[in-house]
Order: sequence, then C-alpha cells, then structure tokens
Amino acid sequence: MVKKFGIIGNPIKHSLSPVLHNYWFDKYQINANYSIIKIDETELSQIVKKIKEKDLSGVNITLPYKQKIVPYLDLLVNDAKITSSVNTLYLDEKKLVVGENTDVFGLQAAYLKEVDNASKKKALVIGAGGVSPSVLFSLQKSGVKQIFITNRTMEKCFFMKKKFKYLNIIDWSELREEIKHFDIIINATSLGLKNGNDFSFDFDNTKENLIYIDTIYNPLETRTLKFLKEKNIKVFNGLEMFIYQGQKAFYLWNKVNPEIDQKLVDLLLSKLK
Repeated sequence: MVKKFGIIGNPIKHSLSPVLHNYWFDKYQINANYSIIKIDETELSQIVKKIKEKDLSGVNITLPYKQKIVPYLDLLVNDAKITSSVNTLYLDEKKLVVGENTDVFGLQAAYLKEVDNASKKKALVIGAGGVSPSVLFSLQKSGVKQIFITNRTMEKCFFMKKKFKYLNIIDWSELREEIKHFDIIINATSLGLKNGNDFSFDFDNTKENLIYIDTIYNPLETRTLKFLKEKNIKVFNGLEMFIYQGQKAFYLWNKVNPEIDQKLVDLLLSKLK
C-alpha cells in the first residue's frame, strides 16, 4: 500500500516539498507519494484526523498554519514545544498525533553554523509570523545574545516577547533606518515571495559585513537579496534551510537519513528557473 504524505499551507502552489520528498522516496525505494494538499483553516482538524486514522502517514505545514494547527494536536515535542510552531506531523507508537519543528534545525544546519563569534553579533528578525519563533530560537541556540524583532503588526511582536523574554522590539516605521545597526538580518516574512508583495525600500544603509538570510526560496533571489548581493553583502536564500528541514522531516517519518546530493540540488534549482 502506498503511504501518503503532503504539505498544507496558503499560498502553497509554490512549494517544492513534493519534488524534494518524492526524489528521496524514489532514491530509497520507499512506496510512498508526497503531494500538495489544498485546505482552508476550517479543515485543520480533518488533517489531524486523517493522520490518526492512517489515511496520511505524515504532513508538513507552512504559512499560515504553523501555529494554528497546535490546538488540534495530541503532543508537541522538542523544538515545537518551545516555539509553539509546528511544521511536521506524524503518528507515534502510542497513536498520538505529534507536532515537531524541523525549521530550527534547518536554519542552524544551513546558515547559523557559519556565524563566528555569535555571542557578539546583533541580529534582527523581520516578521513575527509562523516561521519567526523557529528563527528566534535558532538564533538563541546559536549563542546570539542581542536579538531584535519588527513586524508590520506590532501586537505580534509583543506576543513573541511573551515567549522570548530577551527580545527587543523595533517599530516597523523605523526599519529602514535601524537596519544599519545589525550584523545579521533574517527576513521571516512573505515579502519577496513569488507573485507577492515586497519591501517598499532598498536596504541601502546596512553594515558592509552584514549576513542577510531570506527564508524564502521561491524566487531564489528576492529583490532585496539581489540588491544586497550586488553590494557584495553575504546573502543566503531559503533553499538550503528548506532542504535541511525536509531532511529531518523525512527521517522522522521513514527512519532514513536521506542524502543531500548534487542531483537533488540541481533538480530543485531547475524548478526555480
């Protein structure tokens, strides 16, 4: 019997998760299929029910459901417990639907391991939505002491501060001026996403030694990332984070640690051109 996996979110058609996981299913000869599952918020409980009844073997979650799924789950574990942000679901041996977070691992494995003297760095997270708790926690785990956040809706920043007491909040209207103070800037918003809205200004007054990380991977280069790259700023798109978080999710489901080979990377890049 073919095991069924999938991803839920909105918007979701840009997701490369089916390409990633079906490549690995094929490579490791696992009888399974991964697809995009289109649902609205009212159907979240049905997704959990399908996992409980084994109609689905595992599900990934992207914006805007990473936190909205939590009330329907039996158990949060590890990074999901700390962040209250979930991107991977599975059924455990006790028949409980478990929420796990592989985004924290993805961000650390892809980028933050590269940061030298993390404790002396000053970081800014732009956005307080679904992936933001994972970004904040990964910065904390990497040893960054000074962490700031900004968001178009300030209430969301205050909500984040309840969970992460050390957070400093910057008003969205001050973002353009404030970016010059940071060593690490991470875009955790959907600004720059393919066919979506973008930042209304250029990041033209950043530090020369800035590290800029975009959690978006489609397009490979958002307008802001391209602008900074042309200024010789060290930039990273979200593709590596996406691959690493997927690698951990695949392991949670299949107990196989899949290889990230060049053929896979080339395949993903071909889908983004």
